[in-house]
Amino acid sequence: MPILKLCYTVLFFTFTSICFAEVEEIFVGNLYDMTGPTSGIGKFAGQGKIDALEYINAHGGINGKTMRLSHLDYSYKATKAIETYKKWKREGVTVIQGWGTADTEALVGFVSKDKVPFVSLSFSGRLTDPTGRGPNTLKAAPYNFFVGPSYSDGVRALIQWAKTDWIRHARSGNPKYIHMGDNHPYPNAAKAPGYEYAEELDFEIVPPIVYSLHPGEFEEQCLALKESGADYTFLANTGGSNAALLSTCYRLKVKTQFLINVWGMDENTMKEAGRGADGVVWVMSTASWNDRVPGMKLLREISKISDPSGTLYRPVHYIRGVCHPYYMKEAMEWADKNGGINGPNIKKGFYQKQNWVPKGLEGVCGPSSWTATDHRGQTLIPIYQAKVSGDTRSGGVSELTSNGILKMNKIFTADIPRKAEWIGW
Repeated sequence: MPILKLCYTVLFFTFTSICFAEVEEIFVGNLYDMTGPTSGIGKFAGQGKIDALEYINAHGGINGKTMRLSHLDYSYKATKAIETYKKWKREGVTVIQGWGTADTEALVGFVSKDKVPFVSLSFSGRLTDPTGRGPNTLKAAPYNFFVGPSYSDGVRALIQWAKTDWIRHARSGNPKYIHMGDNHPYPNAAKAPGYEYAEELDFEIVPPIVYSLHPGEFEEQCLALKESGADYTFLANTGGSNAALLSTCYRLKVKTQFLINVWGMDENTMKEAGRGADGVVWVMSTASWNDRVPGMKLLREISKISDPSGTLYRPVHYIRGVCHPYYMKEAMEWADKNGGINGPNIKKGFYQKQNWVPKGLEGVCGPSSWTATDHRGQTLIPIYQAKVSGDTRSGGVSELTSNGILKMNKIFTADIPRKAEWIGW
């Protein structure tokens, strides 16, 4: 980390050089997508990251040290992310707030070699093995962290709920399970783990159906899903794409229980999909904006960085975006007091607490635990169900949630075991 020394020559009786206290520069890079195929969540989660980082700087930084922030909308282009990483590395980057799965996975080797902690919004299971010892691990990822359940554990949690749902309704035979998503590293991340776990729980496996991360009509896909007879359908794309598919399948009267990943459903997706989102079940990892929890006070202050009026409703993706910089902040604060703010010490900082929630955000961010041998931060996974009870076309999300037309209800908590064969996959 660069050290800046400020020296001035002053005239007393002789010329004398006086050096003031050293100023440490903490260079933090921040990638997000507000213009690419994941911009539907990026304009919320990305803004959450920016607001959190700027708020931290405005309120004492890292133990009084200010971060030099470089924010970049990379439009979800992996090549641009890699080029930017190399540029930031030449400029002495200390730590990076990352974004997508394709680029995060592609950079694992770089950040490991360079010892640059990379706190991404990709929750790929490929990023959870810091030692490289897992039987399905492609590459050790000692410098990768994320705040939430991995995509693999998320789909396992949903399948776990689906099995209990099938039994609760006393249905006969084996339920049918299908994976739907784009042919891309992010939606594909949960495909094999989901199919393996579904098979383990005696689901009948239905071949996957591909649909684009870019919103479309998706009539062909919905008709294929209807023909498949799948009882439980996992949607692996992000919210905009999922809203389009849910709307089309609702119009075509497709009967299936939709299961959705952590980035694939939020209040805006519910509004866009309307009645098509009613009953959808998905993975959560944070509180929601109207929850009465202690950490909501700080969250609302952070929100004022980009909304000084304090009137904007912030969806769960925004909240998830805020949580990531705050875990990084506390890891950096620990590093500062234990040898200095550098990559190896920041990494150690992530291992200092168990069931960890950042100070001031109690009840907002999900309790997380990382160790030097396991980067699966959250394995106790809340499952929520959407309730849409009216027309969502008029009124904003804030109004629709306030009047009860949009509701998010917790229905299950899955406790995913930390199996050795599941790490890094």
